[in-house]
Amino acid sequence: MQQPSDPAGLAAGGIPIQLLRLISPTQPVGAFSYSRALEWAVHAGTVKDEASAACWIFGLIDHSYAALDGALFWRMAHALQEGDQASFLKADAWLSAARESREIEQEDRRMGESLLQILRELDVPAAQALADRRLGFPAAFALAAVHWRITPADALRGLLWSVIENQVTAAIRLVPLGHTAGQRILVASPPVIERAAQKAASLSDDEIGNAAPAMAMASAWHETQYSRLFRS
Repeated sequence: MQQPSDPAGLAAGGIPIQLLRLISPTQPVGAFSYSRALEWAVHAGTVKDEASAACWIFGLIDHSYAALDGALFWRMAHALQEGDQASFLKADAWLSAARESREIEQEDRRMGESLLQILRELDVPAAQALADRRLGFPAAFALAAVHWRITPADALRGLLWSVIENQVTAAIRLVPLGHTAGQRILVASPPVIERAAQKAASLSDDEIGNAAPAMAMASAWHETQYSRLFRS
């Protein structure tokens, strides 16, 4: 299939349309199946209303995702831009080794496998070349972003948005929150995303690491939770 002259599909305002497609809830990667430990937090009463849901979700972004997933995604995207596959795969392996629980590792790998399969079916060369690899979701997202010439900065913010949106969707079902409450959390998220993106892009290798013990323990406890709607 012939690639368009503007692969990112920039709209008049400079928004990468291909990025909007990548972060859309209709992207069939199974994100709706996972809560990243939010289900246990609701079960335990830690998250019980709009305020506590926002605190949990934004805390996850600030203390976990920005400092680990986001920072390593930033390295993966730049490595791909520079044609450095070894550094790209090293960052993906680093992220896998840093996972806090079996469930979070499985969530990452299964969503990564799904996105890679989509990219292969869309004839993305980099995905075809890595057909024998099991990559995590941030790595697969980086492959897609670089293919469609989405800048690492835009892609990072889009990835952060997708995590928050999925968490809000899970909270609407679990707490439960009303849809308007969910929208209020999303409306409040841009400063959190911007702060997290700047943090992820500025960390040195020695500073990368997760600092969310409550989420890690909740994820481990979720593995034996007696009744579950979500897979993580």
